[in-house]
Amino acid sequence: MASTPRPVLSGVAASGTAPDLTRHRALFSNFFRRELFARYLGSVSGFAWAFLHPLALLGVYHFVFTTVFRAGAMNGKSFLLFVAVALWPWIAAQEALQRGTVSIGGYSGLIRKVAFPHELIVYASVAATLVLQFVGYIVVLVVLALFGEPVRFEGLLLAVPLWIVLAVAVTGLALALAALQVFIKDVEHILMPVLMILMYLTPILYPLSLVPEGMRPWVAANPFGYLVDRLRDALLDGRLALAWGDAIAVLAAFALFTGGRWVFLRLSPHFEDFV
Repeated sequence: MASTPRPVLSGVAASGTAPDLTRHRALFSNFFRRELFARYLGSVSGFAWAFLHPLALLGVYHFVFTTVFRAGAMNGKSFLLFVAVALWPWIAAQEALQRGTVSIGGYSGLIRKVAFPHELIVYASVAATLVLQFVGYIVVLVVLALFGEPVRFEGLLLAVPLWIVLAVAVTGLALALAALQVFIKDVEHILMPVLMILMYLTPILYPLSLVPEGMRPWVAANPFGYLVDRLRDALLDGRLALAWGDAIAVLAAFALFTGGRWVFLRLSPHFEDFV
């Protein structure tokens, strides 16, 4: 029996072709505002948790490593500053991945009734998370500077492009995971422990120089570890010179995005039967 044609949203033809996002910026804007206000700014608790969660983790790590394990300065910087510069971007990426992975399910009713580019949902979810977390990142850097930590704010000239590279890579991963989540509901449950393991395998709480030499190449191969090192170069040491690794990071990010989007577009025509 032939299925009933679904109405088209915002003039999008239900032809399965790749959507031109510039034609649908109003739709993306609506999704973005919904994600931002429904999950964060719509309640005091949601807004507070977006900032308190990373701060609480930072406080716990600072207490455990400096008070219990007696960790001293890292690469000539205080442990608090050394960790804060890397921990907040990791939490932003982690939360964006988690929210992007489950984002399609939140629009199941709309997907069943109306034809529109489903990938806009993932873009809006990831963008809302990363934008808010980036604002929090700036606030934390300002507070650390007010307390006397030597933050090099000129490093934001490099930190902002690094966050954009991070956003591109995270969006690609989120697209692939969101598509798989529609058909395999356990994806979101597997993702959290995997991210926790990856965090400890990334030089966030420790410098790469402390890793045993035989294991160092494996830890250094972590793409997020490279971004962490470059953020520290920019914001702790003020080193803004571009490196060959930056070009590789950009290419890797766009490869992840291209691959994730390809997976998403292959699976999205079947979403209405499974959401």
